[in-house]
Formats: sequence, structure tokens, C-alpha cells
Amino acid sequence: ITSLNEKLIQNLLPKMIFMKSSQSSSKVKGLQKYRRCFRHFSLKTHRRDILALLIYFFITATVTTTKTLLPAVALAAEEADDGHPDPNEEDHNGMIYVGRMDDDGITRTGFHVDNGVKYIFGTGFDESHKKIEEEDLRHEHYGPDAGHDLADRAHGKTKEQILHEKRHGTVDPSRGPKPFGHVDVHPLDGGVTPPKVVHVESFFMDEAPVTNKEFGKFVRSTYYETEAEHFGWSFVLSSFLPKAEMLESADVDPEAEDWVAVDGAYWREPEGPGSSYKFRENHPVVHVSHRDAAEYCKWMGKRLPGEWEWEAAARAGHFGPKNRTLFPWGEEGTVGVAKQYANLWGNGAFPWENHAEDGWRGTSPVKTFPPNAYGFYDMTGNVWEWMRGGKHKARIVRGGSYVDSLDGSFNHAATLGARATMHGTTGTGNVGFRCAKPPKRKVEHDFVYHDEETQGQLAIEDEYGNTKQIPRRDTNEYVTVEEDEDDDEFSNDLNEKGDDEPDYVEMTRRQDETRKKKRVVKQRTRLSNEL
Repeated sequence: ITSLNEKLIQNLLPKMIFMKSSQSSSKVKGLQKYRRCFRHFSLKTHRRDILALLIYFFITATVTTTKTLLPAVALAAEEADDGHPDPNEEDHNGMIYVGRMDDDGITRTGFHVDNGVKYIFGTGFDESHKKIEEEDLRHEHYGPDAGHDLADRAHGKTKEQILHEKRHGTVDPSRGPKPFGHVDVHPLDGGVTPPKVVHVESFFMDEAPVTNKEFGKFVRSTYYETEAEHFGWSFVLSSFLPKAEMLESADVDPEAEDWVAVDGAYWREPEGPGSSYKFRENHPVVHVSHRDAAEYCKWMGKRLPGEWEWEAAARAGHFGPKNRTLFPWGEEGTVGVAKQYANLWGNGAFPWENHAEDGWRGTSPVKTFPPNAYGFYDMTGNVWEWMRGGKHKARIVRGGSYVDSLDGSFNHAATLGARATMHGTTGTGNVGFRCAKPPKRKVEHDFVYHDEETQGQLAIEDEYGNTKQIPRRDTNEYVTVEEDEDDDEFSNDLNEKGDDEPDYVEMTRRQDETRKKKRVVKQRTRLSNEL
């Protein structure tokens, strides 16, 4: 194409297009221009130019046909121009990606479409999840049912009916009004009932709970003091006390009398003074509060997972009404099967008889039992895990622990929907955590007004750290200044109507025009009641 004659590019091609698209009345004029263009044209001397021109036409027609027949080409171009990083190029050590995959099951779907996960969230003991249709789990909804509330379609209610009941419904006097964030739970596993379809955006999550060794690095690096150390005590299971005489004078949890408040118990001494976490460095860290867990995740550049995210990782692709299971290994609820997959209490009487069918009376090392289909370990049993969200007096924990049963005959039923709440400052010997992290997205900016009188004068720093009060015009400015054309002070003169009152509308307009704006990172918002 570079070898084309300049006259052919500038004259021949436009004239040919002009002749093709013009009406019959203007074809004569186009033909005259076409002849003037080729007045000095010779077939022998422009043979190479004509060949290049034919190749140009062939390539143009081929690309146009390809875009028409293969929409994937246009989609790839759109994906390349959306500005988002490719999620396939991002990986974190010890973390697993949870999100929408392409048809091959390996390639991660980009951000040009909805790459989140939809699944049925809630307890496994409520059979109403079987009434939810498979179409509710699709990413693109269409048809006459597209306006329904997907979370409650199984109960035969439309979105309009649900909103009407919420706004005009009556409150049951016997139960009283429900507080903000209230959810109905099943009595066996504490899972949310009724099950409903939820959507979570793609995320990364640790493949295993945080261990004593990993938490020790955080403490030594930051000199962090856990809340159990600050308060001077934490809860220990009564059968794990070093001395039986401690039961006579110890305080117990009023809601769980088998847990005793032991002075001096914290993550380094899980059973109190005289015990040690040594030889348990690969066990999940315990006696950490919600704040302790959040501080560790923040130090690691991560955050606590939401319970919708956690359950999506725990169900590991068993999202629909047909393949949804009660336990990670299936529907079999016997100790003989469960001992191969999770650290639970077993057949013994709680809290004094633990036959250790699974090999452990207390916590077990992470990655001792097989992972689920996504590669996550200890999603059921071993320790409860802190979730973000909830209230300070009712923080959410998920997953069950080594003190739970399979059928809910004592404590909680350790199902995939197992859920409980506890005070945010609580530290016990069966609660740990793991961290999560969102994938990288493009950074979007917005401009907001800046009041220099109250927020200080705007300033930017160059690459050498020098502060410049006036932004340079040749750089990507973080500050834009909008000033009025005339620099006169605001006057309290009579308005155009001649009234005695000043024209405050005009004053406000001028004041808005002289304010400065600064560029800030646009905050991402997400519609969710998870937090």
C-alpha cells in the first residue's frame, strides 16, 4: 500500500467511490474528474500501483466480510479497548480465582461482559431451592419473566408484589419489627432461609485459612496486639482446659455454657497459660477477633470475604437446583464418609467424648483433607471463618468447626450453608479466617469541587517530589480551574427588576464558576445487602 502513487490514493479512489454512490445526474461530472485524474496515467508505468490497489481492495473486502460473519472479531476489539486488565494475566500466590469462565472452562471471561457468578445462596435443608428455575442463573435474562424478582420467583411473586408487601404489609405483633440486616435462618445449620439466587463479582480468595505461622509474621512485623491480649482472656472449650479445677470458678459464655473464659488465653497459648502453638504452626490461627482478622488482611493488601463470595467458593460450581449438594462431598451424612473430607466432632457426646474418627480432637493442619472442586481447603469443619459485613454485635462466621455435627443434633450442622453470628470482639478456640481480594480493574476518575478556604490550597507534586501550586498545562493535570470572565467582586446591587434585595441567584452562579475542581478516583459502588 505504501508504494501506491499519491495521485491514485488522493484522486482515483475518491472518484471511484463518488461514481459508485452518486446519482445518474452527477455521474457525468464525476467521469470528467476521473478523466482529468488519468490524463497522464499510463498502464505500463502504473502497473505496480494498480496491483497494489487491487490488493488493497481485496484486504478491505475481506476484513469487512470477516467482521460481518464473525462477531467475535468485533467483540475482541471492544474487549481490547475497554481499558480493563485481562483477568487471565493476574494470579496471586496461594489464592484461587472465582468467576465466570469461557466455554473451554479454563479461560477467564473479561470485564467487557458480566464475569460474576450466580448461584443459589442459603441453607441446604430448605427444599424450596429445587423450585428455582435454571433460567434464573443465566447471565442474560429475556422473555416474559425478565421483570420478575429472581430471588423469589420460586414462590410465585413478582417484583411488584414483593415491593407492595414490603411497603404496605403488616407487622406480626408476636414477632415484632425486624431490625436492619435481619435474615431468617434454619434451626439446624443457621443458614439463610429461604434459598435465593444471588450474584457476586469475580474475586480471589485464599485456598486455606490463615495459619499460626502466617499470623506470627504479621505480629512480629507490626507489633500488633490482638484483642484477646488486650482484654486478657478468651474462650476455651471446657474439655480442653489444662486443669479440671478451673471449671469451678471460671466464667462461661451464657449462650454457650461449654465455652469457658480463660485468663491469658490467646493465639500463642490457645488453651491458656502453659499451652503453646508450637508444633501447631500449620494449624489455623484461633482466638482472633473480627478486627484482628481485618487488620491482617489489610496488612496483606487483601480484605475479608463476603459471605456470598465465601459460599460461592464453597459450593465450587454446584450452583443450580439440580447439582446443589448439602455437603462438599455430596449428600451422604454419615461419619464414615465425612471423616475423609472434614474435621468434625464425630459420634462422641459433646463436649467430653471425642473419638477422633477423623484423626483430630481439636484443630487440624490446613490442607489435611481433600479440597473441593475449585481447590479450596477446609470449607467445612476445622474452624469457623470471619466474614466482612454484619453488625459489630452480630458479625458473621461461616463454615462450621471441629465442634459441630453432621445433623445438627448438637451445635450447628456443618453443611455448606452453615452460618452463625457472634460479637465482633469475641475470640474463641474454633474461629479463624481467610482473606479475599478483587481482581484489578481500570481506574476511573471524576472531578469534584474543592474549597480552598476549608480544605487548603490545591497543589500537585512532580516526579521529583516538588510541590507546585499552579498546575502545568503540558501535563495531565489533577486540577482544573473554572473562572468567570470578569473578575469583579460580587455586588449587592439591585437586580434587573429593580428590587431592593440582591440577586442571590446570580451570585451563586458566579461563585460556582470560580470554584476549583480536583481529580479524584471514582468510587465503585455495588448493589448488595451483603454489607
